[in-house]
Amino acid sequence: MCRRTISRRACLLLVVIAAVMFLPSSAFTQTSGTTSGTTSGSSSTDNTNNSLIQSGVVVDAEGVLRNKTFADPGGQLTRERIAAAKTTLDPKVTTYSKLRKISLNRLEAAIRQHQDVLSEEMRSLAGLQRIQYVFYYPDTKDIVIAGPAEGWITNVSGRVVGMTSGRPVVQLQDLVVGLRSFPPTGKKTSFIGCSIDPTPEGLAAMQQFVRSIHPSPNDVEFIVEGLRTKMGMQNISVNGVSPNTRFAQVMVEADYRMKLIGIGLEKPPIKLITYLDRVTASEFNSNASQRWFFVPDYQCVRVSNDSLAMELVGDGVKLVGENELLSASGQRQSVSSVNKASKIFETGFTKSYPQLAERMPLYADLRNLIDIAIATAYIQQQDYYAKAGWKMEFFGDESAFPVETYEIPKTVQTVVNAVWKGSTLVTPVSGGVQIQPTKALESDKLLTDEKGQVAKLRQDIKINLVKGQWWWD
Repeated sequence: MCRRTISRRACLLLVVIAAVMFLPSSAFTQTSGTTSGTTSGSSSTDNTNNSLIQSGVVVDAEGVLRNKTFADPGGQLTRERIAAAKTTLDPKVTTYSKLRKISLNRLEAAIRQHQDVLSEEMRSLAGLQRIQYVFYYPDTKDIVIAGPAEGWITNVSGRVVGMTSGRPVVQLQDLVVGLRSFPPTGKKTSFIGCSIDPTPEGLAAMQQFVRSIHPSPNDVEFIVEGLRTKMGMQNISVNGVSPNTRFAQVMVEADYRMKLIGIGLEKPPIKLITYLDRVTASEFNSNASQRWFFVPDYQCVRVSNDSLAMELVGDGVKLVGENELLSASGQRQSVSSVNKASKIFETGFTKSYPQLAERMPLYADLRNLIDIAIATAYIQQQDYYAKAGWKMEFFGDESAFPVETYEIPKTVQTVVNAVWKGSTLVTPVSGGVQIQPTKALESDKLLTDEKGQVAKLRQDIKINLVKGQWWWD
């Protein structure tokens, strides 16, 4: 058994903190007889039986997360939902559009005209799948966002996706979170993000456990369970947006699932070199810790010379890393050394992000949130609110338009993976999502509209809408 200090051979143990996304609190799954919580997840196709397998969790009343999977054998339920959507949605909105346009101030006015009752078209922004452009029209005072769109369904895990492409739809509730982060009042949210981290007490207990054992190849299960128990529950924190919004919970899910891929606990749907594939014992000592963060690719904004048009360029998401050392008391300190295995994983994940987003809607969802944050920051920076005379009184009022309707994820049990890699014990992997929207709008990062294509696109779009109309192709 494992009783003494680490010797020449020890197993490489990677500890990851896990949490995922949830549905609104109106969608409950019964657990443990009487306990209920919100659920959601991401999907992948099992090609061996043509079934749709989706991963997620249940969130109980105390905010503790537990894993859950969803299945659609043979894809029958998905086909039924597509057929139902085609009969209930307006045929015009189900048709694929390369560039669907939405006037934000007209949308809010349309909702007010309907006594604040939202249609499915409104909730799903007429099937918009990405915000690629932001335009302002001084003559009509319209603030417009635009991008590709198609008809949509809610898949078995609760994510709203295109009925043909499977790509997630930009949801109004997420857009409203972004607009509130950069409102007409001029208040700015400098940082939006999340983090899932072990407690200092848990880290200290884990290190004490590591020092007390003398592992052998037969002790892997004992060590994994010991680390999981000693580390205990991990804390989930959200910054810049309300933690009980879908916006916040997508960030948490993306952070979690990325780490599972990195340490070999989730197989990605594409070929990807993971951290576990390349890490060697020589890269770490027993106090080493690795952190991974999703950040925007801040050189992603192209602006017309008159600032009336903005284009979001590229895929907009990067994975970056940071090394840390752990003290005996569980405190963490950044170090400047480069972990080659981590760097390979970060570079590969970033390069493969477009392919991952195609196969895993979660990552397209995260990209949409980053697009929302930058687009709404641009609207505020250019003072489109004042120019349009739009006070955003309905979208800006939580009592009138509630978006804080999700269970708050607070803690999650440590997840551990273990493999033999020489003589070094490697411990926690943590990190999160860090978005600084205004950083993308700094003058030295903006891309110029050299050929005037963004400006021309805005000029070519004509606004000739009937009363109550807020989107068009």
